[in-house]
This record gives sequence, structure tokens and C-alpha cells, in this order.
Amino acid sequence: MGQLKRTPLFDSYARYGGKTIDFGGWELPVQFSSIKDEHEAVRTKAGLFDVSHMGEIFVSGPDSLSYLQKLLTNDVSKLQDGQAQYTAMCYEDGGTIDDLLVYKLEDERYLLVVNASNIDKDFEWMQKHREGEVELDNASERFGLLALQGPLAEKVLAALTKEDLSAIRPFRFKDQVEVAGQQVLVSRTGYTGEDGFEIYGSPEAVTALWDRILETGESEGLVPAGLGARDTLRFEAGLALYGQELSKDITPLEAGIGFAVKLKKESDFIGKQALVDQKEAGVPRKSVGIEMIDKGIPRHGYAVYKGDEKIGEVTTGTQSPTLKKNIGLALLDAKHNELGTEVDVEIRNKRLKAKIIAAPFYKRSK
Repeated sequence: MGQLKRTPLFDSYARYGGKTIDFGGWELPVQFSSIKDEHEAVRTKAGLFDVSHMGEIFVSGPDSLSYLQKLLTNDVSKLQDGQAQYTAMCYEDGGTIDDLLVYKLEDERYLLVVNASNIDKDFEWMQKHREGEVELDNASERFGLLALQGPLAEKVLAALTKEDLSAIRPFRFKDQVEVAGQQVLVSRTGYTGEDGFEIYGSPEAVTALWDRILETGESEGLVPAGLGARDTLRFEAGLALYGQELSKDITPLEAGIGFAVKLKKESDFIGKQALVDQKEAGVPRKSVGIEMIDKGIPRHGYAVYKGDEKIGEVTTGTQSPTLKKNIGLALLDAKHNELGTEVDVEIRNKRLKAKIIAAPFYKRSK
């Protein structure tokens, strides 16, 4: 087993009580205080996450747009400068390579932000399918990334910059923003279901900003937050996690991110025909919400039954900190996904009753 990778902020974790774990080959903080406290802070005030393990890949050149249109499921031609878009990258059979964000920096220059565990795989795929005048630059090691999330995120960040943050709307961004003396890219995006920002900069910039943001936001209730809260927050908001809701064996249509798949865009993309065929035939499996009726917590990989028939399995499950209920996301045969349907989840060799409910489980009020 190789040595775990560390982000530029690793040495800062201990000062804030961070407890680290192996996350996809990275030594990252699972929590600083407690997962429930950090979750609650993000829902009601604000939390700051180190997500510097994420990957950044630049795509540039005269043919960059046509190249990305072939590679990605969403319609990249709709992006204006300063806009971001959620999308997916698929294999020929429609299985998912990764879900990611694409940022349009300017004509002929884009930034793709990919999942940490998929950086090498994604970059190899992108190189393999490169066409025309396109340059690829895996800049992951030159970037750090902070996520400031929660209803007070704008107030906290505004204290450190002269930039009008209210002008940066959801899925918009601005580059070369000065925050506490550091030049960074500020994006109104996140992975928690709350308002907030993701801040991209050099390793030195994000290391300096980590302490400054926490100091500035302390009086507002801002706390450092780890992977545990990031997972419960994104789960409640119904946001997919690669390796659970999405994989090489799960298509974007099955995972419930069909809104990021534009089957009618003019450009063919890799996997398009397989996804067209799947939609026309009827998507065979669907990601649905489940709530336990019996006492028990549905966990990733647990089998789900209808009578004696196995109809799928749980992709993510936990006791929801916000709703105080044992809930999960499950990938089930489409014929069994009606709201209110009772199913059984196999937990520790016992089949316990659950029912299908609407997802996402949480939506912020504004």
C-alpha cells in the first residue's frame, strides 16, 4: 500500500482537531468536532471544507468546444464566459466515467473539475479521445480548493473581499478575485444543498485563506467541516456520489441526473446512442428515496426486496441529521419505484420494512 496523498492544508487539520481517514488514497479529515455539529452548522450558519483533493483539468485550443461536446453529456455550447455547468462523461455503453463541473473561462478555454479518485482515469480517457487542436493540462497538483457553504457563507466571505459577491449567481464564477490579499477564482457552487462558494487558488493561497476565513467567520458560527458532514449534507440534498449513485455500471439516467444529459444536442457524445436506446426502451432502474419503517439504518450495498424478489440495493443511507429519520437512496427496478411502495431492506441478515419516498429529502427554503 502506497503512502496516502495529502492536500496543502494537511498540517492545519490538527490545529482544529481534525480526525483523518483514508479517502480514496487521500488522508483527509472525516470530522473536526462532530459530524452532526458540522452538518447543523452548514444548514444553519456556515462550514468550511478542504476539498483540495478534487482534480482540475484545463482544456484549451480552437477545437476545445467541439471536443468537449463529444466528451460530455450536457450541452457545453450553452455556456457563456463566467458560467459553470454540471455534466457527466460516459463510456460507449452509457456507463458513467465521472460526474464533473465544466467552467467556461473564455472562448477556447475551459476548466473541468473532476472527482479525486477519478483524476488519472479521466485524464487518460480525455487524452485517448483528443481530436483537433486541443491542449489538455492536468493542473490538479497546482490547485487547492476550499468550499465555504451555508446561509451565512456570503456574509463571511464578503468581509474579506471588495468583490460584489451578490453579483456571482448560482453556477456563475469570477476569476482573479482578491480575497484577503490572495488572487483566487470564486464560484457560487457547492455540494451541500446550501448556498455558498468554492474558492480555487494556488496551494499557498488556499492555505492562507483557510485560517483567515475561519478567524473571520468564527463570530458568525462558522466551523471547519470534514468529509462526514459533506456526505450527509449532499445525501440529504439528493446529490450523487461517484462510486455509489454513479459508476461504470450505472448510467446518468438511472442515477437521476438526466437533467445533465442532453440527448437532443446536435453533437454526438460518447455513450449517446446507448442512452437514447435506454430511454426509448424505458430506463430499467431508477434512483429513489427510501425511509425505514422498522428500526434500522440502510447502508450502502444493502439488498432491497419486494417479496422474495431482489429489486435493487441501497447506494447511500444514514440517519438524517436534519430529518432525524433513517433514510437512503436506492437503485431499484423501475417497476417497483412508485411513491409509497413498501419494500424490505436486508440489514444484518434480517429483512426490515421500508417505504419509497420522494427525493431529494431536503431543499433549502430560498
